[in-house]
Amino acid sequence: MEAVILILALLFVAFVALGVYVGVKAIGAAKRGVDRTITQARRTVEDTTLRAKSFGQVGVAGELAQLRLHLRTSMRATQDALHAGVAEDVSLRESIGLFERLSAHGRELDEELRRLEREPDRGRITERLPQLRERVERITHSAESLRWAARDRARTFAEDDLESLTTQIDVEAGALRDWSRSEPVWPDPAAEPSGPGPQTSSAPAPQEPAAAGGPEQAPGEPEQGAGAQEPRAIPPRDPRLTMRYSWDKSARPETTN
Repeated sequence: MEAVILILALLFVAFVALGVYVGVKAIGAAKRGVDRTITQARRTVEDTTLRAKSFGQVGVAGELAQLRLHLRTSMRATQDALHAGVAEDVSLRESIGLFERLSAHGRELDEELRRLEREPDRGRITERLPQLRERVERITHSAESLRWAARDRARTFAEDDLESLTTQIDVEAGALRDWSRSEPVWPDPAAEPSGPGPQTSSAPAPQEPAAAGGPEQAPGEPEQGAGAQEPRAIPPRDPRLTMRYSWDKSARPETTN
C-alpha cells in the first residue's frame, strides 16, 4: 500500500513539474511575441518620424534624419535578405556573423545620430556632418555588399537548377518524339494460326518428278497443259485486321428473323 501511495505521489509531482515547465515556456513565448510586436511598432513609428523629418525639415536636423533613415533601411534590408537565404544556403551563416559585427557599429552610429538631433549647438554638428556621412556610407556599403552577394548567390543557384531542369526536359521530349515515330512491331502472320484446325502452310508443296510417259490423269480432273495454273494455298488472315482497340466502336449485332 505504501508503495502505491509513493508511486501516486511521484506521478503527481511529475505532472505538476511538467505543467509548470509548459506554463513557463508558454509565458516566455508570449512575452517574446509581445516584445517583438512592441519592437516592430516602435521601429515603424521611428521610421515614419524620420521620414517626416527628412522631408519636412531643412538644414542640420533634416540631414541627420536622412542619415539615420538611410542607415536603418539598409541594415534592415540586409538582415532580412541574409536570414531568408540561410534557410536554403547554410554557407550564409558566416555572412550573418559578419553582419552581426557590422550591426554593432550601425547601432552605435544610430544612437550617436539620435543624440545629435537633441544637440543645441548646430555649429558643432555641422562640423561633424562630413565625418558622420562618411561613417554611414561605409557601413551601408558593407551591408549592401553582403546583401547583393547573397542575392547573386541565390540567383546563380536558381539559374543552374533551371538550366539542368531544361536539359532534362529536352532529353525527355526528344525521347518521347522518337517513341511516337517508331513503328509498332506486329507478330508474324505465318507464325500464328488464324483459327482452329491444322496450320496451313503458304509455301507450295514439293512436287514429285514426272515419269517419262507422263502421269496418268484421273477421270474428271482438268487437263494439265501449258496454260494451266497450279492452285494457290490460302494465306492466314492478318491478325492486325482482327485486333480491336479501345477507341473502336462495338458493332451492333444483326437481328435475324
